[in-house]
Amino acid sequence: MVARSQASTSDISVLIDPETVLLPSFISSLNHAHNLEHDWFLVSLSPTVPDFPFQLCDNGKLWVNENGEKIKAEKLQGFVLENGKWSGYSERVLMAWNRGTWPLHAGVLPPFLYGKGLHNQWVINEAQSSRFRLVFDASETISSFCPKNLQNREHSLSLASDKEIKERTWEHVGNLHNAILYGTFYFSLNNYSNIPTKLVKCDGKYFFIDKVEGAVYFLGQQTGRKRWMACSEDSSSVERKLASPLKISSKVALNLSASLYLPFSLESLLQTTADEDKSIVLLVAGDSYRDMLMSFICRLRQLFISNFIVYALDPETYHFSILQGLPVFRDYMAPSNISFNDCHFGTDCFKSVTKVKSRLVLKILKLGYSVLLSDVDVYWFGNPLPVLRSFGPAVLVAQSDEYNETGPINLPRRLNSGFYFARSDPATVAALEKVVKHASTSGLSEQPSFYDVLCGEDGINRIGDDRCLEPETNLTVHFLDRNRFPNGAFQGLWGKSDVRSACMRKGCLVIHNNWINGRKRKLERQVSSGMWEYDSSSRMCLQAWQGMA
Repeated sequence: MVARSQASTSDISVLIDPETVLLPSFISSLNHAHNLEHDWFLVSLSPTVPDFPFQLCDNGKLWVNENGEKIKAEKLQGFVLENGKWSGYSERVLMAWNRGTWPLHAGVLPPFLYGKGLHNQWVINEAQSSRFRLVFDASETISSFCPKNLQNREHSLSLASDKEIKERTWEHVGNLHNAILYGTFYFSLNNYSNIPTKLVKCDGKYFFIDKVEGAVYFLGQQTGRKRWMACSEDSSSVERKLASPLKISSKVALNLSASLYLPFSLESLLQTTADEDKSIVLLVAGDSYRDMLMSFICRLRQLFISNFIVYALDPETYHFSILQGLPVFRDYMAPSNISFNDCHFGTDCFKSVTKVKSRLVLKILKLGYSVLLSDVDVYWFGNPLPVLRSFGPAVLVAQSDEYNETGPINLPRRLNSGFYFARSDPATVAALEKVVKHASTSGLSEQPSFYDVLCGEDGINRIGDDRCLEPETNLTVHFLDRNRFPNGAFQGLWGKSDVRSACMRKGCLVIHNNWINGRKRKLERQVSSGMWEYDSSSRMCLQAWQGMA
């Protein structure tokens, strides 16, 4: 959100929760701030109103009461002040700032997940500590509120106890760690902090009251003591009503020396992330592929796909995933000594990593969830799950690795175990058990085991040009149409000048960035194609508007 404002040419940026209702005083306060000769940053907290008896009519131009009578803005604002419930620091704080000369703060903005806690609190703290701008509290002049029925527990920003942390999602935990690790936020937590400069309205004019200096300022000039006393008393009475809402708690449950750990088991992550059909997208990655993992996840977010979990092969990827707000887990299956640059197809590292994938899939199937296993070097143009689910039970659908443009696509060892969908049904579970057992005694990767078990050695269980039938479990294997699910060698698509357009014309749902040796070459090919969605320098997803500045 903040990054997008920095790419905008607008004179003023406002960051506000969409559930907040703004009253007319917002515009007049913003106009006053716009006339300041300084770079500025204002903050305003919105109370919760339990029962708001007014409603908009005439296409949102008028407020009326239950009898349809027009209500003046002053009465609305008075009602909010009288009946609003102020609950300390909230994610529903409104922030606004001018484009100006100076940045908002001196630090680097962490890769927060917006709406999952601490984003606004961190930005306010950094804006204050950097002292680049005039930071002031406009809660007394900007009337706004949030209807109680829209209030969501996820918006709470209070730093919590260990017990409360365990009840939060991985997203809140990741945001908490990011807030502590970036900038000065961690070092400010031991001090009760609020914003000393307040914008107030007195005698129809706007004033700044500095509680620390004990002075009132109007258009940059200090006013007399008599006027200061009157304005200060009025402001103090309102401030008592607000119960000093703009404060930063000093209660911290985690510290920098604590190890990064999420108190979530695989089972609990599945319960919270699986979709309504109990399907999950499983991603497996190690440290050498973490940027590609994030590019993949950024693409999922663009497609509004959230039913994924990440299995981290090493501590580095696990910690990185926590800080990126990902649903990540580890267990005893992970192999040791994973090579950073030498874990591509055919290497011993590759063989050990792939065998972990099939064991994980089997474990999840036995827990009652269907699994789409996708390597992170597969680029998704759309959500493939509806198509994959359409094949029905007792069918495992997988990508074909056949590179010849004509002929059967289910030839020996052409099943790609880097992209397949397995249902949680008896036939699939029984067949995967056979695959895992076969792979455990093989000196190869899991991929040949998939084909040799399900399609038979030399393809003796093949049916037609695109299927196999495993006779003992009666599981059908369907090889996906390469026009919609092409591998990295099919029709030379990766060699096209515009890979995306070439694929879209064919109706691709995904394309696999395989059939290329080496991590660096694979990475370079995907980045140069334009099908890359992650900025590793800022640890944030790339956005279309980033080219607008």
